[in-house]
Amino acid sequence: MSKRIAILATHGFEESELKSPKEYLEQQGWTAEIVSPEGGSIKSWAEKNWGPEYKVDKTLSEVSSKDYHALVLPGGVINPDKLRTNEEAIAFVKQFFDEKKPVAAICHGPWTLINAGVVDGRDVTSVKAISQDLINAGANWSDAEVVVDNGLVTSRTPEDLPAFNKKLVEEIKEGKHELQHS
Repeated sequence: MSKRIAILATHGFEESELKSPKEYLEQQGWTAEIVSPEGGSIKSWAEKNWGPEYKVDKTLSEVSSKDYHALVLPGGVINPDKLRTNEEAIAFVKQFFDEKKPVAAICHGPWTLINAGVVDGRDVTSVKAISQDLINAGANWSDAEVVVDNGLVTSRTPEDLPAFNKKLVEEIKEGKHELQHS
C-alpha cells in the first residue's frame, strides 16, 4: 500500500538526517515530501558547514497532517530551533499526535516535540546536548540508538540512522497507535 510521509524541515537541517530517511522511505515505494514553512528550497547543514539545497515539495500552509501517514523531524541545530518557535509547525506536529500517527525525530529534532507539548511521560532519546531539555519537559530520556514509544521513534545522531530508518518503516507499517499509559 502506498504511503505519504512528511519530512518537516527548514534551513539548517542536518543533511544526512533528511536524506537518509527520505531515500529509505522511497525505497519502500512510498512518497516522502519535504514540508517547510517557506517555499522554494532549503539549505542543509552538512556536518560542519552549509551543504546543498533541497527542493521544498509543499509549504506548511498547503498541507495538513491528514495528507500524510507519518512525520519525520530531522535534526541539525538551526532547523529545530527555528521550527520550535513557528506556530504553524508546532500545530502541524501536534496534529500527528492527535491522530495517533507515527512521528520520528532524530538528533536535535525532538526540540520541536518539546514545544508541541507531546513528550511528557514518553520514552525518548536524542543527541545528548538536549537530553536535559527533554527531561525537564517530562520525557523519560535514555542514551540509546533508537527508542520507540507508541509510534514515536527517536534516535541520537547520524550514526543511528540505519536503526532509526528501520524502526520508522516498522511503525508506519503498523499505522495508528493508541497511547496506553500504565
